[in-house]
Amino acid sequence: MIELESRVKIPFLWGKSVFKKNNWSQINLIVGPNGSGKTLLAQGLAKQFSEAGYSVRFIKSDRGNRKKQLAFLKSNDKVRGKIETVLSSMFGKSIKFIEDIDGTMIPIVENKAWNVEYMLEDAECHGLREIILLLINLYQKSSEASLGECIFFDEPELHLHPQFQTFFMNEIRKEVQHSSRRIFFLISHSPFFIDLRTPEDLTGVIACHINKVPTSIEELDEEDDILFRKFLPRFNTYHKQFFFSDNQIFVEGYTDQKMFTYLLPYIEDEYSAAGTGIIDVGGKDELGVFCKVCSLLGTNGRIITDLDSLFSGKLRDVFSQDQRVCQWLDKQKEKQTAFYQSIFTEKEIALGINLEKLIRRLERFLIDIGKSINDLSSADIKIELKKDTKSKGQFSRHDLELLDILLQKLALLQEKHENAEAIDTYKTVLLQGVGAIPQLLEKILPQKIASTIPLVKNLSALVLAAAEAARVYILPKGCIEHYYTQNTILFMPVSAKDRLFRNELDFIQSAHRKVVRKKYAELISILEKACTPV
Repeated sequence: MIELESRVKIPFLWGKSVFKKNNWSQINLIVGPNGSGKTLLAQGLAKQFSEAGYSVRFIKSDRGNRKKQLAFLKSNDKVRGKIETVLSSMFGKSIKFIEDIDGTMIPIVENKAWNVEYMLEDAECHGLREIILLLINLYQKSSEASLGECIFFDEPELHLHPQFQTFFMNEIRKEVQHSSRRIFFLISHSPFFIDLRTPEDLTGVIACHINKVPTSIEELDEEDDILFRKFLPRFNTYHKQFFFSDNQIFVEGYTDQKMFTYLLPYIEDEYSAAGTGIIDVGGKDELGVFCKVCSLLGTNGRIITDLDSLFSGKLRDVFSQDQRVCQWLDKQKEKQTAFYQSIFTEKEIALGINLEKLIRRLERFLIDIGKSINDLSSADIKIELKKDTKSKGQFSRHDLELLDILLQKLALLQEKHENAEAIDTYKTVLLQGVGAIPQLLEKILPQKIASTIPLVKNLSALVLAAAEAARVYILPKGCIEHYYTQNTILFMPVSAKDRLFRNELDFIQSAHRKVVRKKYAELISILEKACTPV
């Protein structure tokens, strides 16, 4: 870690805000969308490192004077030999540099497969020319630096195949291992340069944003360090898209990713989704990690997740502690005073209300409802429903069918799990039941428990709204399958997900735009909220 107090101002991009960072890695990545000021920030940092006594080289995206850079090879046999060896191995061609009649160095390619020789500048691809210039600047070391050498590469990915990008990043890592006095900055749009191998590598990422000062992580606490050490081996190139846009939306699995991607063009203002990607991460806990990374880096990541995310996992832990959620709940205090008094004691309220406490109270209500349902016999339920047939509020056949399926689902979970009340799915099914048939549940449950049904509805709505303050959108119906239109899915868990998903996708691809917007209005509405800027 290198300490250098840095301050950069770009008023026309960030207003009065100032980018500040004191701790630097040997490899630093400046990332973000187009127009967010990445190159201007890098130029400001280059000036400050130079003023602090570092020898600074700024390799622009146009790579500058190529002949001048190639001329360096004339006086440095060691670097020239290394580049010739590296390139010959990479391309399966013998590549050497010779001196032209005007004294400049020119690369010659010998293709042994066809026994031909030609000048690189005349016949080879841009990528090979680019990698030569990058390697010259990488291997060339300054002898003038008093503190060390600082090298900036602007868009090193230009004209480079992904494998060449990975190769160049690996070469940078080798240089860092050999010298602690060399510092690198890469201004990039390529996920192949987001080469995060340890949690400490995250502190070298500077995320630029549109109309907002860049953000970075100065240091990680012990808990985050442990979390990221477990996560980084699963962090793939596809996941890294979020470093280059503030508009990325994370979901649990590939069916969610495909459904939301197909529905993205159907939102009201389709152009507001420009630059938005839907990224599946492979589970609730992974969603929690991405939520944490976005929070630490200051990127405005959004998450759409299943209802069971409320009841356990890293995601719940992260968004419950998010400052945006805390601030939102603070603003709700006066408005929710009467409601809080109906579900908490005075002592509990005096200790403060946070999202974790609200979720725990919701769980307690649901567990009590579940126990009461479990204590009911079929005869008890029939007696209560028979009373209802004599009144004007007779329940519909559909409601009764929903009740029957709900009871079956809960019974199956009780059989499968020794302590079903502690299972996320069990609590989720109960919450789904409260949302689907609240009046019917009130009718069959004992009066004391029945009185909590309206409280559960209000409490769950409050919890979901609080999560949205952290840009976490929880599907109130359960999971994405409960929004399908070609099959009716009732309560969790859901089986045969792949078949259901393919039926839905076939329908979306063949249906008229107006039909899709109408059929999937609820999902599209959630997408629109996720795509809306703060």
